[in-house]
Amino acid sequence: MLELFRAFSLRCVQIEEAIRLGDDQRVTALDRHVEPLVEAILACRAVNLLEVYMQLQFVSHLISQDADDSASVTEHTSVLSYLLDSYFGAHGPDWRVPSPQDVRIEPPPAYVPDTDNGQFLNAVILESLPDRVAVLTRDYRYLYSNPANSAHLNRKPMELIGRHLSEFIGEERFAECAKHKLDACFAGDQIDYSYERSDGSGGSRQVRCRMSPLRDAGGTVIGAVLVMEDLDRLSQAA
Repeated sequence: MLELFRAFSLRCVQIEEAIRLGDDQRVTALDRHVEPLVEAILACRAVNLLEVYMQLQFVSHLISQDADDSASVTEHTSVLSYLLDSYFGAHGPDWRVPSPQDVRIEPPPAYVPDTDNGQFLNAVILESLPDRVAVLTRDYRYLYSNPANSAHLNRKPMELIGRHLSEFIGEERFAECAKHKLDACFAGDQIDYSYERSDGSGGSRQVRCRMSPLRDAGGTVIGAVLVMEDLDRLSQAA
């Protein structure tokens, strides 16, 4: 599924560039490939909770993008309902019918006690955090970026999916610093370090970066969760 998200993100970037250049013919040619990609993403069966989240977030993105087109919103909402039923419908009661207190609801098969089970991706929490949060796959590509991190990189969240980290921090910094820390995280280590970054006005700011292994329901590390905290902002607030 990640390859499909990557292809969609690349196509969107290409279309935006063609629009910027005023190349209407290229825009039309590229646009013909968008709908098949959308259909492929929606038809793909997620194999873990992370992919479920990304697929549902993608539909939410489509609904937001087509908010002025009621027919499209209705269609996307139907797809969202289908996906929710497909992934979770068999494991809980209908939301319209109160569940009897004495009926035990079995958790989904992917649920594993005492593990995170994807709760770190609670959109309500992550998308309101002032800290920058990102999820990287084991090939160092973005799988998720919260609004704070996306704004820092001057990108929309969907534009980051599938993009390599080195595109944004540079090949040198990636090779000399980020890669070996991420590799250690992929090996199961918790990484916590601080670094300086430019504030864009000739000064610098201290940033704390924490990396945590992202595991699937079976315990296999499938990526890393990164939280970047602006230490100067915290000290100023104090």
